[in-house]
Amino acid sequence: MVIGKVLGTFSAKEGDSGLPRPKVDSLKLFEGFGIEEDKFAGKNLEKTVMIVGQYSYDISSKEGIIIEVGSLGENILLDFNPHDYKVGTKFKIGEAVIKITENCTICNHLSVFGKKLPFIVKDCRGIYCTIVNSGVIKKDDSVELI
Repeated sequence: MVIGKVLGTFSAKEGDSGLPRPKVDSLKLFEGFGIEEDKFAGKNLEKTVMIVGQYSYDISSKEGIIIEVGSLGENILLDFNPHDYKVGTKFKIGEAVIKITENCTICNHLSVFGKKLPFIVKDCRGIYCTIVNSGVIKKDDSVELI
């Protein structure tokens, strides 16, 4: 069942620092490793991919904090709120399958965009996922609930 689509893909390479994460044309996900060329690949496999919904940017904007996409540290920006789904939920996106492992905790470094931002997005900053099946994900790919 298709529930949404990918609005953008982002990845930071070794040596990249800070936010926003750079926009990329596509992500190559590898089960048991992570995102190809991403600085977090091969580290914590339960937090290999971070997904964020456009909703998080919309509520920030309503509170007067306008930030560019990638600023919340996401790898994948979705047109729906992934926080509506529970840990263990699987999504097929493009060729890959990912599974929700945990909600992302609030980082104080988000306050560089506005002192209130960490509090505004505390319940919707993003969700960590692990890779279940390898594959490529790109903008406009559909997201299916498995």
